[in-house]
Amino acid sequence: MLEIFQSPLNTFGMGFALGAVFLLMAYYSHWKTKSEFKRYKSHLSDKLELDAKQLQDTNKERARLAQENEHLRIQVNRLNEKPENKLQRELEVLARAEKHMLINAPGFAPAWEMAKSQALSQIETEEKGMSFPQKIFRKLIGPGSGSNGSTALTENATVKSGETATTTA
Repeated sequence: MLEIFQSPLNTFGMGFALGAVFLLMAYYSHWKTKSEFKRYKSHLSDKLELDAKQLQDTNKERARLAQENEHLRIQVNRLNEKPENKLQRELEVLARAEKHMLINAPGFAPAWEMAKSQALSQIETEEKGMSFPQKIFRKLIGPGSGSNGSTALTENATVKSGETATTTA
């Protein structure tokens, strides 16, 4: 073994062979690194393409939903302009206000409930035809007349008959 290391030609050959082995290992490692780098670049470009496509789809969906929202807003405004829908909306506002007052105003609830039950009983008696003014107007005008005009007349007559009843009593 000593003879191999003592000869300069053998030492040069061994160093050259050892350098060639390290060179081949370095090339192999460089080739692997380069192929992994290409693979990472392709993954990155694929991911960026997918993200761009997803962003584009999301933007299209957002634009579609914004347009649909605008159409629905216009439709709601148009429907709110109809008289029957205005009345329903006003009724909903009053119902919510009533609920709010029942919760927040301690003296309001009993008086309000009594007023509501009294109004309900008056309406029920008028619908049954039991109230005095309702009977008179039915005989004069006849059955099947609209309730919009006769309700105001009935209320006025009820108030007047109530006044006359209190003044005579």
